[in-house]
Amino acid sequence: MLDLPIIGDPPSEPEMNEDAVGYSKGTYAFISLGCPKNLVDSERMLGSLSLDGYSLVSNPEGADFVIVNTCGFIDESRKESKAVIQEMIDLKTGGKTKGVIVAGCLPERVGGSLLEEMPEIDHIVGVFGREEITRVADRLVGGQKEQRELFRPAAVRALDDRARLRITPQHYAYLKISEGCDRTCTFCSIPSMRGKHVTKPIEMVIEEAKELAADGVRELILVAQDTTYYGMDYYGEVRLVQLLDELEKVEGIDWLRLMYLYPVNFTDELIDKIAGSTKVIPYLDMPLQHINSKVLKRMQRRVNREKTVELVEKLRDRIPNLVLRTTFIVGFPGETEEQFEELREFVKETHFERMGVFPYSIEPGTPAVKLDEHLPDEVKERRQQSLMETQQELAFAWGQSMVDYELDCMIDSPTDDPNVWIGRTYADAPEIDGVVYIQGENLEPGQMIPVIIIEAREYDLIAVPSESEEE
Repeated sequence: MLDLPIIGDPPSEPEMNEDAVGYSKGTYAFISLGCPKNLVDSERMLGSLSLDGYSLVSNPEGADFVIVNTCGFIDESRKESKAVIQEMIDLKTGGKTKGVIVAGCLPERVGGSLLEEMPEIDHIVGVFGREEITRVADRLVGGQKEQRELFRPAAVRALDDRARLRITPQHYAYLKISEGCDRTCTFCSIPSMRGKHVTKPIEMVIEEAKELAADGVRELILVAQDTTYYGMDYYGEVRLVQLLDELEKVEGIDWLRLMYLYPVNFTDELIDKIAGSTKVIPYLDMPLQHINSKVLKRMQRRVNREKTVELVEKLRDRIPNLVLRTTFIVGFPGETEEQFEELREFVKETHFERMGVFPYSIEPGTPAVKLDEHLPDEVKERRQQSLMETQQELAFAWGQSMVDYELDCMIDSPTDDPNVWIGRTYADAPEIDGVVYIQGENLEPGQMIPVIIIEAREYDLIAVPSESEEE
């Protein structure tokens, strides 16, 4: 079997209306794939199903049905999604589950052709059909075979993400502040799946944040397709700073982590806000994609080398203890060896603490497909490996530089050793960055303690509670 991210035993659950339901309408298993934005959609569907009387189980074998919330962003993610779907279909064929529902970005991307390719799927639900997932489940459980597709237009108003059944640990949660994207990057398919940018009003975000804080959340991770664009469509101006002002007032929240910050609209006001905040941590996820101006123009990123370097230097100068995460695409159509070497030198000079590298993949329906000078896969893979090797040396050196420092650490989970726990510093976003192994006793998830870093092991750190904590 694949190593499936099957959801089970969530830390909190919306209270079911037993007067309205009074019994379980059926059991289901849930598999969530893809990015944190997709995970929020999964949690919203889980909440709706729970409130409607369906019972979540951790094992798809024996469940009445399985829901797979898919990713359709790039070719590799589509392959992964289809492999998971096929495994669930095999369970159905073997009589171990009665039905398979496929939701999210993959059906939104390919439409009804998914049913033609995989006819054993019972129902498909697009991204914006998530609010009607209980109706689809009712049809499946009720044996209704017609109307197997449910697609709705992209949202023109922000969807309400409250009343989620969270599948992250209780002490942190993703907070989606907008949906969709107005950018026209030539390599990206997100606008075709997620629609245009739609801001979630500040009041709605704050209500959701308060709900999450009341449920034990201490770290809010702000996500969107384009975080720095927040507010432009709704208020007529960017209002990320104003949103952060209000989020800082929410009691119980210790860390506000910013992800998916597009380099455009990164204002001086925003920089000052991050630099002076006690809750907005100095960790910025800012995908740059490249540094060569010609490549950036072909990508239609609306930024060039000069502006990128100026922004990075400004962030470094004005935000103390800044940790920068970024991603790059190598092997974009027309990228020369000289342009790739320019990117590699930029990485060496900039010393990103966190970095990901992706080889360009042809995405049907995107403008980049029509560009000339597409490169062979072996060239793209070689450049990816070369750039990651460059970054690895820098990342390992940064880890070594943290030894002997005292840092606050959020405890995430225990290990098999009762005296070793897994935690994260402000420099570590869940799932994508390294972790800190803490040697200590009587710790628990969600606890924040000061630790002393005593060793660096590749991307991870080893720590012990500081003397002040032990006292």
